[in-house]
Amino acid sequence: MIILITGGIKSGKSRRALELALEWQFPVSFIATAEALDNEMKERIARHREERARLADRSTGGVSGEGIGFATVEEPLELDRAAGEAGERAVVDCIPMWINNLMYYRREDDFSRILGGFVAGMRENMRGCIVVTNETGLGNVPFDEATRRYNLLLAEANRKIAAAADRVELMVSGIPLRIK
Repeated sequence: MIILITGGIKSGKSRRALELALEWQFPVSFIATAEALDNEMKERIARHREERARLADRSTGGVSGEGIGFATVEEPLELDRAAGEAGERAVVDCIPMWINNLMYYRREDDFSRILGGFVAGMRENMRGCIVVTNETGLGNVPFDEATRRYNLLLAEANRKIAAAADRVELMVSGIPLRIK
């Protein structure tokens, strides 16, 4: 089952993805696209790791060890490869950061290839994948060309992943609304 969770920034998407993943049998891979390029991101990533560990520990009754909980896979660019190597179940957090990385590393030309491989990898290699993204279609048209390009790439990724998904949820103020 492929689940896409979309919504605004800080709407509860990542938390919802973890809650859904806890319903699965462990292990579950956590494909993290963020890179710790500054102190704020380092702190954020550390908080997310702690949250995953805490939730997995609670879900498994305090049992820890090999194969229990979330196995973090840090992959800022090659989501197609990560989907092929993640195992049967994964959470991908998040598509907006992946696109940000593509633009930062000047790899926009690889967007279609990587996205196509990622979607195919989810379908072919996984029994379950939860993908977190941001909804771009609710805002205004950005002033600068780079942000408009970013929004177009994100919108295209969202459409393709949503088309492949079995279920799509929109998070609004921490409340999941089923769209598909």
